[in-house]
Amino acid sequence: MAAFLRRIRRVSDGSYRVRLPAQEREFLEQLSPQLRELLNDPSADGDPALGRLFPPAYSKEEDASRNAEYGRLMRDDLREHHLAALAVLEETAKATRLDEEQLSAWMGALNVLRLVLGTRLDVTEEMFESDIADDDPRAPALALYGYLSMLQAEVIDALSGGG
Repeated sequence: MAAFLRRIRRVSDGSYRVRLPAQEREFLEQLSPQLRELLNDPSADGDPALGRLFPPAYSKEEDASRNAEYGRLMRDDLREHHLAALAVLEETAKATRLDEEQLSAWMGALNVLRLVLGTRLDVTEEMFESDIADDDPRAPALALYGYLSMLQAEVIDALSGGG
C-alpha cells in the first residue's frame, strides 16, 4: 500500500508516474521562467543567490585568479545546464509520466530553485527547529522552500529506487 501513496514512483516500464495536484503542477510551471529570467539577467551577476549556483572551484585560501579562470571556463556551461533543467521542468510539469532523464532534470531544477530561494532567505538548519510564526513576513517563502525540499526528496527517492 505504501507504494500506492507515493506521488512519484517508478513503474514497470522504467518510467516514473507523477501524481501531483493540478495546483502544484501549475506552480512548478510558473517558477521556472522566473529563475530563467534571473539567470539570463547580466546585471544579476553579483547576486549572492546566483553565486550559490556557480560556486568557486578552489577554497578562499587558494589563488583568486584560478577561481576567476574556472568561472570564465565553466560559468556558461553551468548556466546552460541550469536553464536546460528548468526548461524540462516547465515543459513537463503537467506530465503524468516522465523518463529517467526528465526526472533527473526535475531534480536539478528543484535544486537550483531551492538554492536561490534558500540563499535569499538565509536559510539555516536551526530555522526549522521551531515553528515559523504565521506573522513572519518570510513565512510564505519559507513554506515554498519546504515544499520544494519535500518534492526534491520525493524525486531523489524515486530515482534511487525507493519509489
